[in-house]
Amino acid sequence: MKKIIIAAIVAASVLTASAQSGTNSPYSQFGFGELTGESSGFNRGMGGVGIGFSEGNQVNYLNPASYSKLDSLTFLFDAGLSLQLTNFEENGKRLNANNANFDYAVAGFRAAKHVGVSFGLIPFTQIGYNYSTVNRLGSQQQGMQYSNTYVGNGGLRKVYVGVGWEPLRNLSLGVNAAYMWGDYSHSLINGYSDTYVNAITKTLSAEVRTYDVNFGLQYTASLTKKDKLTLGLTYGLGHEISTDPECSIVSINAQTQVADTTHYSISKGLRLPHTFGAGLFWSHNNKWKIGFDYTLQKWADVKFPEFHSSGEQSSFTLSNDYFSNRHKFVLGGEYCKNSLSRNFFGRLRYRAGVSYATPYVNIGQNDGPKELSVSAGFGIPIVNSYNNRSILNVSGQWVRQEAKGMLKENTFRICIGITFNERWFQKWKFE
Repeated sequence: MKKIIIAAIVAASVLTASAQSGTNSPYSQFGFGELTGESSGFNRGMGGVGIGFSEGNQVNYLNPASYSKLDSLTFLFDAGLSLQLTNFEENGKRLNANNANFDYAVAGFRAAKHVGVSFGLIPFTQIGYNYSTVNRLGSQQQGMQYSNTYVGNGGLRKVYVGVGWEPLRNLSLGVNAAYMWGDYSHSLINGYSDTYVNAITKTLSAEVRTYDVNFGLQYTASLTKKDKLTLGLTYGLGHEISTDPECSIVSINAQTQVADTTHYSISKGLRLPHTFGAGLFWSHNNKWKIGFDYTLQKWADVKFPEFHSSGEQSSFTLSNDYFSNRHKFVLGGEYCKNSLSRNFFGRLRYRAGVSYATPYVNIGQNDGPKELSVSAGFGIPIVNSYNNRSILNVSGQWVRQEAKGMLKENTFRICIGITFNERWFQKWKFE
């Protein structure tokens, strides 16, 4: 129990690091920000596949039903970080940006026969951008110059506890219950070269404190003596968030520098969408493993606050067409010659995967950015005198985001995760 408490303290210690944004994307200025995918080190190398995945030596929080398969003798602790380089391209201009981010920290263990437990910290969204545009009113040579500066930060995170139970042979059920918190702040600052024109700052913000519940099911069928097929299903409960999003308009008088502030607020103006997932995972002789996932997030049913200004009329209201349903498809797999081999290369895990996701936000009258991702990685066994079960998960991922007629993003991301596998619950026999 003492070691479990220590692991929980270690997981909590990464909270400050995980609160820092791991993105510079201007696309994170819409909605709740960039969706993170919530995958961990081992399945990132497979493109993020995992709804049908269940093994005793990995914590797979994409489907809580998988916890029922956790090894009864070990305690698992998995933590990961990512390093990324992003290239932005628009109208022939290019710009690079670097980021580093602590991604997740999770743990899992067998609590009783056919019952597994997991807990940890995982991200949900992230926001981080700062850019400006400069234009002129009227003619390009004589018109007054004005600038728009866009600044945003924040993101949502979850701390969860999950349970997986196998009530019948080959059938597992599970649930993750999480506390979600964080904030978002999107600011637009208007500045003018004419000293007689007031500077205006518009800020949309909210502090989120809510719950999140996800259910999972897995059923494994033996096709032959060497082939197994697992069906996984997940459901995330959509619900209202008891948060009042706000909009503040600050106008600074160009002559007196006196600020005039107008506040708007919407009572309980935020929601989380219902989410449905289905996945198949095929295993041949415990060597070849291939999975396919499909996820639907019902964002189209969710309203989001928007500020509108027309002349002297201004309003801060909920928009019905801010979001679109998000469809995500993932195909990935792993090859390991012999996971029990004493040979290092025999136990090395080779992984690869691809994914495609439609946008969940609408930008004006257009769709938001679509996302295409290709990844490859390794599960590297850590072997020493007292532990030969821990795994170093390393993967490289290329991600492209693009919306029609808008910015193109190409990101190369290196993800590093370590799964510590300790036999804390083994009973030793001495003679």
